[in-house]
Formats: sequence, structure tokens, C-alpha cells
Amino acid sequence: MPLDNLQQPQKKSPFQGILEADFDRFRFSEFPQPLADYILDRYGIDLRGCYGDQPVRLIIGKASGQLSMEPHQVQADADGGLGFCVLKTVIAEDPHGRQTMKAWAIPVTRMKVEKITGKSGQEGWTVTWIGRGWHKSFASYLSFFSRALAIGADAGMLVVPSFKAHLPASDDDPWKRSEYDHCVGELLKVWRQFHPNQPMPVEFDFSPTLAGSGLAQDKARILDWLATVPSLIKDAARRALDSPPEKTLRVGIKVFNSLFDDDFQVTMVEMLMKNAGKEKGPDFIVYANRLFNPQREYQGVRGVAYGGPDLSDRNLRVLRRLCQDHRRGLFPHWVPISATGNIVSGTIAYHYLKAGATSLQIHTFFQVPLSCYPRKVGSRIERALHSLLFSPQDGLLRYLLLEKEERGVAQLSAQEVSDTG
Repeated sequence: MPLDNLQQPQKKSPFQGILEADFDRFRFSEFPQPLADYILDRYGIDLRGCYGDQPVRLIIGKASGQLSMEPHQVQADADGGLGFCVLKTVIAEDPHGRQTMKAWAIPVTRMKVEKITGKSGQEGWTVTWIGRGWHKSFASYLSFFSRALAIGADAGMLVVPSFKAHLPASDDDPWKRSEYDHCVGELLKVWRQFHPNQPMPVEFDFSPTLAGSGLAQDKARILDWLATVPSLIKDAARRALDSPPEKTLRVGIKVFNSLFDDDFQVTMVEMLMKNAGKEKGPDFIVYANRLFNPQREYQGVRGVAYGGPDLSDRNLRVLRRLCQDHRRGLFPHWVPISATGNIVSGTIAYHYLKAGATSLQIHTFFQVPLSCYPRKVGSRIERALHSLLFSPQDGLLRYLLLEKEERGVAQLSAQEVSDTG
């Protein structure tokens, strides 16, 4: 059954009255800061956690995209109380400025935010635009990364870079290691100016538009990418700092939704999980990028990425299967999962946690019309958090409070809800 067809729980928590009072109060007033401390003191719910293995002040953050490519956007994330922000994906280049993935360095056009109806009949939201990765210079990205890190350091918010580098199209196309070496080395130089003793988390973005390109039509080719990219990133870090990569960075692989079936999606992630037990595998996984419709046209371009209920339904199906396979012992190793995809309510957020996620990344819900938010003041970040957390009908706190009561504990951490067996 699709998630969106599940009914809301009928049982009420003893904290329901307090939750309703907070929901009404914060519609027109500021949140107490730090927000997670307030929630822990008032409800016994701990929403602090980790992105990968990096501590964050709130398990909710912003996913990489067009809302994380300017310093003022990162500042709004920090002021709004997000736990982390993943920056727009930069397209790697070698020391001579050559980019094999230059086709993904396309400027963002005007975005169209619109309703979308999923296969389940549930309505949701999707954002459509023509554009892929960072389209400015690599040097400008490094400058932006530095400014974003300064903002994050002041606020206690984790800032994460994201990049894409060469992916071979055939056996005759050797890996361009120089792109990995140059990009990772330069990012590490900037990171260590602010965090000299802390490993740098980095996302490698297998973007949704990759699914519709000719590069991703071969299953064996995709699996080779997933097996090789983490080791290339870690080798690049070792060469850059002459230090074991486990001391210098954490590699996260952002998995894309391929045009193949769910079985192949499971195969992709299980292979990453199995390799994670080895020295050169990923340290965490981001699951999963938007769906891709190769037939739809937008502004003269055929093939666009989209979100909405179909995205969260598919992502949750796959994550639940992974949890089941892990419990059955089909693969022993499990790494942290940062979930993304149509997180527009506490209901969906809760089910991502139950499906094994330990942090949540949001993008579309920060772009919906202002009339969709019950909160009437503050930034979009604050309005979205108000709805996602405090809604008495489908806020994340409602679900966690019910689970806390069922477990009979005085305090419950969101990390404990993650159902990885």
C-alpha cells in the first residue's frame, strides 16, 4: 500500500494538548533556540542526530540544489535552525580546467512549482527547471564554500559540499582521476581552514538527469560507477594530504533513481552497503534523487526530473526492502542513510526514519506557496519546520510521542527509531 494511502493514527498522545498549544503559539512567534533543546526539554524527544557520522543539532537539513547556491540562502538555513546544508553540486575539473561532465554545468532557469498527482491518487508538489550543477567557475564555488563554512561555523550548522566528476561511458573510456584529485584536494584545503581536525563530509551526486542520459542505460556500467567512485574520492584525499582518508573525509554517495525497476535499486544500494565494510567503500548513503520522465518536455527540453508522492512511495519501498534484507543477513554491514524525496509532512518524515534513515534532507517543501504553511511569520525554513514538526495532525513530533509512549520510555531519540534491525 502506498504510504500516502495510510490513515493517520487515531490514538492521541498525553502530550497532544501541549503539541496543539505549541503549534498555535509558533504560528506567530519565533522558535526557542536551539530548537532541539526545547523539544527535548518539553517533550522528551531528542531530534539531534548525525549526518553520516557527523553530529548535527537537528536531523533535518537542506538537500543540494538551487536553494543552496548563495550565501544568503545558507544564512537563512542557519538562522532557521536546520541541522545541516548540502551545497549545490559543483562539476569537477582537472588542474587545467577541463570538465568531462560539463554538460551538467547548466544554469538554472526560472523554476515552476506545481501540484502533481501520484499513481496512488495522492496530490503533492514538484519543482521543474532546466539546470543541473553549479554553472559558474570552480574557483567561485570554492569561494562560496568558504563563505558557507563561515556561516555554518558561527551557527553550529554543518555545511557539506557536493560534486560530480567523470563517469566512464565505456570500457574504452578510462577514469579521469585528475578530476577527482583536483576537486577533492581543493575542497579539503578550504574545509581545513575551518575544521582542521574534523573529517570533511562530501556528497558525490549521481544526479536524476543521469538516469535519462545515454550514460546510464547499462546496469553493469552503473554498478561499476558505484563500486569505483568511493575509492577514487578516498584515494584523492590520501594524495592531497598524505594521510589516511578515514582521518580526512567521509564519503557519501547520493544514489539516483534509475529507469530500471525496484530490484535494481535494491541491488545498487546493497552493493554500496557491502563495499562499505571495506576500506574503500562509502561511509554513508543519500537516498534517493528525484524520478526522471524521459518523455515530458519543459521549455523545449525533452526529459525532466520530478518529485511528489511517486518519489517517496518508491524510495520507501526500496528502503524497507533493504531493512528486511539486512535483518535476514543478506548483507551484514549497514551505513547511515540520509533520506530525501518528497518530505513534505511529518508522516513521510517518520516513515523514512522507520525505513532506516538517520537524517532527512528537504528541498521542495521549502519552495511551496506561502499559503501552504500554517505559520504566518518567519522564513520558509521556519514555516516548513513548524509544519513538519508541530502539526497536531501529521507532525513528526506526534508520531514520535506515540512511539515513546508505546515503548514506555521517558525519552526517545529519533536515531533510536531508525529500523535497521
